[in-house]
Amino acid sequence: MSLYEKPAHVLHDMLMHKEISAHELTEDVCARMDAVEGEVGAYLLEMRAAALGEADRVDAKIAAGEKIPFLAGIPGAVKDNICTKGVRTTAGSKILENFVPPYDATVMTKLHDADAVILGKANLDEFAMGGSTENSAYHPTHNPWDVERVPGGSSGGSAAAVAAGTAIWALGSDTGGSIRQPASFCGVVGLKPTYGRVSRYGLMAYASSLDQIGPLTRDVTDAAHIMNIIAGHDVMDSTASKANVPDYTKALQNNVKGLKIGLPKEYFISGMDSDVEASVRKAIADVEAMGAEVKEISLPHTDYAVSTYYLIAPAEAATNLERYDGVSYGARVDGEDLVDMMTRTRTEKFGAEVKRRILIGNYALSAGYYDAYYLKALKVRTLIQQDFMRAFEDVDVIMTPTAPTPAYKIGEMTSPLQMYLQDISTVPVNLAGLPGISVPCGFTSSGLPIGLQIIGRPLAEEVILRVAYAYEQAHDFHTKMAPIGGRA
Repeated sequence: MSLYEKPAHVLHDMLMHKEISAHELTEDVCARMDAVEGEVGAYLLEMRAAALGEADRVDAKIAAGEKIPFLAGIPGAVKDNICTKGVRTTAGSKILENFVPPYDATVMTKLHDADAVILGKANLDEFAMGGSTENSAYHPTHNPWDVERVPGGSSGGSAAAVAAGTAIWALGSDTGGSIRQPASFCGVVGLKPTYGRVSRYGLMAYASSLDQIGPLTRDVTDAAHIMNIIAGHDVMDSTASKANVPDYTKALQNNVKGLKIGLPKEYFISGMDSDVEASVRKAIADVEAMGAEVKEISLPHTDYAVSTYYLIAPAEAATNLERYDGVSYGARVDGEDLVDMMTRTRTEKFGAEVKRRILIGNYALSAGYYDAYYLKALKVRTLIQQDFMRAFEDVDVIMTPTAPTPAYKIGEMTSPLQMYLQDISTVPVNLAGLPGISVPCGFTSSGLPIGLQIIGRPLAEEVILRVAYAYEQAHDFHTKMAPIGGRA
């Protein structure tokens, strides 16, 4: 097994025991990039020289007998809507094609403190608006399991890099499923933390009440370790939780006896791919056989979740994207006057999906429609939150499919509404501010990965990690590498 195929916790132990060097590991992953990145397109910017320099610094610490942090010397990728000081950060948009942040996002500061090796900035749907990474202003990313298919989105570059072996771990962001859905499509683990559990400072805002940064990894163990690094209160983010951060690795118990699993009837919808439903139901039965109690529950307002999300998120996006006007920073297209300049800048530099969501958001917030649309959506959001809270009075976690289908072909989703409906299983979790994790639970008859979603109470990442870990340990789905580059 090549080094790029191993999870971070195995590589950490190998580094500590001097079985490999960080430089050797980084070079191995870079060689993998040379082999497959041309087909996958997971990265918008590669930082190989800086990565090798950081690897050498870690090797020096190991040689000096220092104890190194978990991610030290282990190469990963960071979604390109997370600010990196002195390194171009585009959010997948032409309007920020030359933007170099003067500061690091809080998660970047924590990664640097952990001596992590950053190989580059991962591709995404422009401003995280999309579910396929086809909406990147630069290039689409291809799924390593089938390069004719999408990797999911908006964190498609991050998920594809981990699946292809061009990153051992990655950070993404999740506003309506943008970590979990690509994790499902690419056969990796994706954790969306509780809203506020990880600082959003330095994350380019899409929808501020929904966005959350989280890890994409080879297995659940790595996800727990990375949560230990990135979680915690931050004075730079007024929405960051002040709750104490536990050691998430202590949740990695191969035991689910006595836990109650909720199975919401609304999530097994008509039109769901038959392989997806079969794999998810088999996974739930497996967890039940391991000693958990499974009971059917109802989340009655689920049918309204997608409509609610696509009013609230675009409304917040329209407000957040007002700052991109060609004046303060970002690209500028000259015009005859100020208004013409702003119009030309936004017309030429924003992509079609971003424009669509700005228009939806401004319409929902406009006079005469605010009460009818946006305010009503906020009320329905409260009902969705209450559905979950009532459910969690009787169960410890909720299990659902992560996505109703496996990865679809690039260019297949021609209708925006059709793509929005792909979010049925994931957007309610963001609306309610809950933690959710997607773990591999099988493959379709054509060999495409399928994800199982496990949802928990607010700040109950430990519980969903425990269930995910126990399920993972009983199966080998997470050990399968995508077949790209000659892998079988």
